[in-house]
Amino acid sequence: EVQLVESGGGLAQPGGSLRLSCAASGFTSDDYAIGWFRQAPGKEREVVSCILTGGGSTYYADSVKGRFTMSSDNARNMMYLQMNSLKPEDTATYYCAAVSEGGCRRFYDELEYWGQGTQVTVSS
Repeated sequence: EVQLVESGGGLAQPGGSLRLSCAASGFTSDDYAIGWFRQAPGKEREVVSCILTGGGSTYYADSVKGRFTMSSDNARNMMYLQMNSLKPEDTATYYCAAVSEGGCRRFYDELEYWGQGTQVTVSS
């Protein structure tokens, strides 16, 4: 069973930075798509980033391109989201997530596994 546990959220000032971490376990192949999504109160879920565990390009939402960077440490089964130049509109609960097949196209449409979420608040 895939398990995902996020950490690293908190309060940041506009223009500041935070790094989110996700401890992942239970993956049984290199065919998963993994990434981050966020959800703010009253708003729809927004996929922030996605990549295949087997490698390839990382996809980012237009709203975070150039500011957020997703990375992974396969040896430690960890996934990270470095968030720079934070804006108040980045305030949301952030989740790491995965799908076992279907790639990032499926990840954008239909999530299969996700963690409990970590709150990010950007405010002065």
